[in-house]
Amino acid sequence: MLTVDVLAVLVALALPWSTSGVAIFMVLWVLALIPTLAWSSALRSLRQPAAMLPLIFFALAVVGTTWSASPWPARLHGINPVAKLLAIPFLLYHFERSQRAAWIFVAFLVSCSLLMGLSWLVLFAPEFKVTVTASPGVPVKNYIDQSQEFALCFFALAPVALSLLNRRRFALAAACAALMLGFFTNMMFVVSARTALVYMPILLVLFGALHLSRGAMALLFAGAMAVVVLVWITSPYLRERVDAVELEYQYYHEKNAASSTGLRLEYWRKSLHFFADAPLFGNGTGSTKQLFERDAIGQSGASADVIGNPHNQTLNVAVQWGLLGCVVLYAMWFFHFMLFQGTSLSSWIGLLVVLQNIMSSLFNSHLFDFHEGWMYVLGVGVAGGMAMKSASSDAPLFRRKSVKA
Repeated sequence: MLTVDVLAVLVALALPWSTSGVAIFMVLWVLALIPTLAWSSALRSLRQPAAMLPLIFFALAVVGTTWSASPWPARLHGINPVAKLLAIPFLLYHFERSQRAAWIFVAFLVSCSLLMGLSWLVLFAPEFKVTVTASPGVPVKNYIDQSQEFALCFFALAPVALSLLNRRRFALAAACAALMLGFFTNMMFVVSARTALVYMPILLVLFGALHLSRGAMALLFAGAMAVVVLVWITSPYLRERVDAVELEYQYYHEKNAASSTGLRLEYWRKSLHFFADAPLFGNGTGSTKQLFERDAIGQSGASADVIGNPHNQTLNVAVQWGLLGCVVLYAMWFFHFMLFQGTSLSSWIGLLVVLQNIMSSLFNSHLFDFHEGWMYVLGVGVAGGMAMKSASSDAPLFRRKSVKA
């Protein structure tokens, strides 16, 4: 059991930095888990919708290869993004019985904190980048992955800081606040995905609704508005990122230019057309890229771009598996959301993971992307196991509505 937990910690430590590291440690985690399984209880655990639906999703992707018109390598490649969901039921099972589940979240926070510090360093000294990246202030991978990590850590720390403040543990509360400030200012002044700017206000409202009284919520939102104004005035980077949306849309609308905003709109328009051609069961697993290739013939600009990812999770599923796939996707999100209705810290983290994935998947296919997908799998699996144990033991780590106006 200790080996299984330590390997999960290594997965969490590797996730902000390495794709191959995550893959290697997850394979080792599965191999170490097998001897610890109590098969009767594991099978009972699989009957829960939160554990069963990821398996159904994977089965749909496998069966969907039979009606796809794409070459078999493309069909098999289309299964890969869904395969990671197979880990969720086993993570739920293991971390409902593990005594060390919190280690995984601490490891992820520590790893992201180190990444945040390095991000500030490479902003001024690019020679310290771990790999060659396209954006200043991004030591590894890309700015979208980095933003997802920092936003999750920022909101996960908020109730922890609040609880420490209520217990008058001021030094630890100040340390949490300092980390939160580091994550927030990095996103506002160094580099950030625009998707994060969309869902962060929603998560802020959720935090206030779950953890603050009405008076404290009013103070929070007033302070948040003041911070928004201050950041907008002092951050040229943020203004440039927001203003670029309108310019990119104009270039796309007037010149069919292949900008970030324009390409997304083009992907969505074409994907809706592909979905309309096969609304019930879709075009089959791995069919998306071939459909874009066929539609790009004779086109130019944004219309000529070919991609296997329409940058919207619902459309990505709908193109391949139609309404049936969308029902499975939303059912899985719903039952994972319902796991996290308790008052424990694990429930708050799990709720953040699910909602962040749902909202960011409006503009990306984050459930199928490697980095964000594994954030979802690991977060739901570990937090879900903790939440199920917390529900049975009724031992929350903090109480909501703890701040009085």
